[in-house]
Amino acid sequence: MSIWNNLYIGISGLTAHGSAISVVGDNIANVSTVGFKASRAGFADVMGGMVGSSRLGAGVRMEGAQLGFSQGVLQQTGGVLDLAVRGDGFFVVSGNHDGIPATYYTRDGRFGLDNDGYVINSEGLRLQGYGFTPAGVQGTQLGDMQLGSMQSAPLASTRVDMRLNLDSASVPPAAFLPADPNNTSNFATSTTVYDSLGNAHRVDLYFRHGGGGQWDWHALVDGAELTGGIPGDATEIATGSLTFNTNGALDIEAPGLSSANFLNATQGQAITFDFGDAITTDLGTGMAGTTQFAGASTVNAATQDGFGAGALVDVVVAENGVIEGLFSNGQRREVARVALATFAAQDKLERAGSQLFRESTASGSALVDAAATGARGSVSSGTIEASNVDLTNELVTLISFQRAFQANVKTVQTADEMLAEVANLKR
Repeated sequence: MSIWNNLYIGISGLTAHGSAISVVGDNIANVSTVGFKASRAGFADVMGGMVGSSRLGAGVRMEGAQLGFSQGVLQQTGGVLDLAVRGDGFFVVSGNHDGIPATYYTRDGRFGLDNDGYVINSEGLRLQGYGFTPAGVQGTQLGDMQLGSMQSAPLASTRVDMRLNLDSASVPPAAFLPADPNNTSNFATSTTVYDSLGNAHRVDLYFRHGGGGQWDWHALVDGAELTGGIPGDATEIATGSLTFNTNGALDIEAPGLSSANFLNATQGQAITFDFGDAITTDLGTGMAGTTQFAGASTVNAATQDGFGAGALVDVVVAENGVIEGLFSNGQRREVARVALATFAAQDKLERAGSQLFRESTASGSALVDAAATGARGSVSSGTIEASNVDLTNELVTLISFQRAFQANVKTVQTADEMLAEVANLKR
């Protein structure tokens, strides 16, 4: 092997270790970068010519930087759309990055909403996932996740449940008159119901003692809220009767006609008014709902199943990636699910900058599905994944590469001195 070969072997070592130091420097520089994945320099020997029957080496080259995808530390942020993957998988984001519109993959889960309500990362790329139908069925089409414009559709009331005590000592008044309900009933209360458009309507309920264990009730609404109604005139939309036994327990519920024609809404809205676990009607105890005991008449509980339209006010992200929306009307439902991608050879992904990766031929195609399915990890809300750079290890590696670089400098210097000696032979 010639002296010139020795010179070039030393140069190959300088080049390779100089590049390796760049890899370590890049890792150290990104020690605080969210979602960053450290790389590891790899070396390969270079074969030279033959000396006799032996093949000699011709130096070294850096064959590449292998990405390491060990889990980074999860840091608490409190932001509901700050997400971290616990386990394998990448968030899928789509959009224009550095002038190239494409689908990218990242472990940087710092997400938020843009002015159109889409979930985006700091680069403005849209997070990909699956939507849900209003009935709660998860879709199969991967797409942009738009949360900001979501609404909860109204639901017309179909049932009102009330639990009362009606005073057994009440004096029966004359027949009930809708035009004079206060003077022809023994007790009154009110509740709110909703029509098919989500409009709220006050319903006044009047209870009239008919003597013994007999009571009748009447649900009235102001005529201004009904089709063809007269403002100020109370209109009956439902009626019925209650029968109590001598122990004050509810024995029989006998509902009458129920039909409400709320203005501009679906006509003939039927609302069931239920007052408890009647012995004969419901095969109950008669004591868990409305009773007739001595003492003032009072309402103990009142609920109904309708609600108005609601806007999205908050979200909750579960570990399986399901995003549940909380709406201003008190409702909550599943609205989307975060997708994650895995690869057959994730260490062969191409870096695209800004903690983004692109699939390559060597990495294989992205295998995309919902979070927490198959080999995909879970999603942790309110956290972000820190860089997986081990600073101590990188500093030790940096010293090792520095020493190797210095040793190769010696090789070059020695080869240079040998060449100088050859040049001096002519003297």
